[in-house]
Amino acid sequence: MAVLPLLLRIRRRHQCLHHQIRTFINAKVKWVRDPYLDKAVENEKNLKPLLSLKNLIMSQPSETLPLSSISPLKTHLNLPTTASKFAENYPLIFKIFNPPTKRPMIASHPHVKLTSKAISLHNDETLILNLSHYKKDVAERLAKLLMLTRAKRLPFYVIDKFQFDLGLPHDYKLSFLPDFPDYFSICEMGFKDFNGYEAFGLELVRWREDLAASLVEKLARNEGIMGSKLQFSMNFPRGFDLEKRVKDWVEEWQNLPYISPYEDAFHLAPNSDQAEKWAVGVIHELLSLMVSKKMERDNVYLLGDYLVFGLRFKMALVRYPGIFYVSNKISTQTVVLREAYRKNFLIEKHPLMKMRYKYIKLMNTVMRRGRPMPDSVMQRRKRSANAAKGGKRKEKGDEWTEQMSKIA
Repeated sequence: MAVLPLLLRIRRRHQCLHHQIRTFINAKVKWVRDPYLDKAVENEKNLKPLLSLKNLIMSQPSETLPLSSISPLKTHLNLPTTASKFAENYPLIFKIFNPPTKRPMIASHPHVKLTSKAISLHNDETLILNLSHYKKDVAERLAKLLMLTRAKRLPFYVIDKFQFDLGLPHDYKLSFLPDFPDYFSICEMGFKDFNGYEAFGLELVRWREDLAASLVEKLARNEGIMGSKLQFSMNFPRGFDLEKRVKDWVEEWQNLPYISPYEDAFHLAPNSDQAEKWAVGVIHELLSLMVSKKMERDNVYLLGDYLVFGLRFKMALVRYPGIFYVSNKISTQTVVLREAYRKNFLIEKHPLMKMRYKYIKLMNTVMRRGRPMPDSVMQRRKRSANAAKGGKRKEKGDEWTEQMSKIA
């Protein structure tokens, strides 16, 4: 009796594989720089290494660290320069000093600690991280990330890449996960890690139907839109215009049935437009789970490779510039969810992002004659210097556009 349903599933899969074909027209979708979203990315330059160093210092009993002990951790902390120079670049956050010694004739090694303003921000941040409703919010977004996978589990080496963007505490394995035994359990992944040891990861204890609604579905529900033909919001920078034939194709693609990223749609033909819309939905939902609605492109690809999406994620970032923007600022490539921003400002600011903006404000305030002063003067000087050089420098985006156009 169980043979008939199986045959029906095989027949349905056969129909999907043969009747859903790729119809994307033979045209290049050019990459156009968005100065506002570039600024949103550039504003967070060095924020992640700064917070990593800050957390390391505050984890010490003395809340200080010798600079010599930080140097070996430069790669781990992603410091762009030496520890001493990095600390000197942010005098309103770090303070370098020589601690007193019992032997005055012997000079002590320089140490670094936080300034009083930075300590005050750290304490406010700690209060937020310890709030029960904040912890629940993080737990639900982490659970939704696991729900995007078929097995409802991810290895820790993948989760660690999402740690900062999800807003997980820096020591989340010890300080956060034990608080949610009804959500998560540590599991063996069944393969070796990069060092040849058994890989461990995080598994969802049970499927949570109350969380299995994507941002697209929630927004449509709020607007009273029903059915499966949900569309993605599209915004383009000033001066950007799709070719008419591309625009027509995108409109037809938007009218395809929307498949939730929390559904298993691997039965779709990999090269079909429907599968591509589903892949776009997965990336869209992934970015919506991040506190800043953006993340490094390589981390998007990392999840795509783990989910066996192949080139789908890469093509999605090229073909839908109205949904995703790839910025080439701060020596990396960052994928931004367009609809989450108005110019260079987040429309809805997560509580943790409000705290991070306070760190950014302190980072961008420079000391002049012993007094803090906004960085606007320095920025004007830089703009003047760049204008004097004349012409525009070729950025990494140009080369990236060439490579991606070949994929598309």
